Amino acid sequence: MDSPILKQIGTVFIPVSNIEKARDWYCDILGLKADGKVLFGHLYVIPMEGTGIVLDSKIYAKNNILKTPAFHLNTKSIEEAFQYMKNKDVHLVTEIEHNHYFNFKDPDGNMLMICEC
Repeated sequence: MDSPILKQIGTVFIPVSNIEKARDWYCDILGLKADGKVLFGHLYVIPMEGTGIVLDSKIYAKNNILKTPAFHLNTKSIEEAFQYMKNKDVHLVTEIEHNHYFNFKDPDGNMLMICEC
């Protein structure tokens, strides 16, 4: 029997403590205008190409923070991305590893990754 479940990821939820501050921070690092609407008082859908990211302040708790990257953001140049994040004073957790990726934290402490595709 074929599965009715599509082989796709629709969106990834990130727990954040302050939805407006998180929206502004994520939009800034992604080069987006932070003019989208906060939904239901606790959700912000980041306009992405492909799999979506939803910031959610309702699910925020210290024990819900992403301790390891659940996904990675793509870049065409890992060196440029690393320097860009460094210039933005983002909390960089690692240097560029294996000439391919690096980890960083958002203001809430969620561990994220950027990887050269």
